[in-house]
Amino acid sequence: MALEIQPIGEVIAGRSEVADDYWGGVESVIQLNKDEFPIDSVQGLEEFSHLVVVWHFDQSSPDDVEYHARSPRGNAQWPATGTFAHRNHRRPNQLAQSFPRLLEVDGLRLRVTDLDAVVGTKIYDVSPFFSEMGPRGPVREPVWPSEMLVDYWARRS
Repeated sequence: MALEIQPIGEVIAGRSEVADDYWGGVESVIQLNKDEFPIDSVQGLEEFSHLVVVWHFDQSSPDDVEYHARSPRGNAQWPATGTFAHRNHRRPNQLAQSFPRLLEVDGLRLRVTDLDAVVGTKIYDVSPFFSEMGPRGPVREPVWPSEMLVDYWARRS
C-alpha cells in the first residue's frame, strides 16, 4: 500500500536559489497551513532549540532520481556510492530531513536558521529534536562527506 501524504506547510521566506553550499546564516520562515492547524498545535514548541523538518525536493524532477552508484557531486576523487548512501534530490522519494535551529514561533510561522530548503519548498513534517532520540553511540562515517560539505554551512561571501 502506498503512503499518500499532504504538505503541512511551506517555506515562505529565506533563500530562493538552489545551490550545493553556503547555507550558513540563512534565516527562513516555515508557514504551517492556517486552514488545517489551530494555533495551539505549536504550543510548547518554542521551548526547543532545534527542529526535525521533513521536506520534499519539489523543485527537482522525478527524472533526477538515480538508483546506481555514483561519485558524490560527480567528483571522481570521492568513491562511487549507492543511492542510499547519498542525501540529495536523486533519492527515490526525493525527501529530505533538516535540523534547523528554531529562532521564533509566531503563530503558525516558525522562524529558523540552518534550514537548507528554498522558498516554495513543501514541508511534510515538523517535530522538535530530542537529544535522546539522536544517534546512540559513536557516529562513524567515511572522509568524503566532510570533504564534500566543507562549505555547506559557510556564509556566502
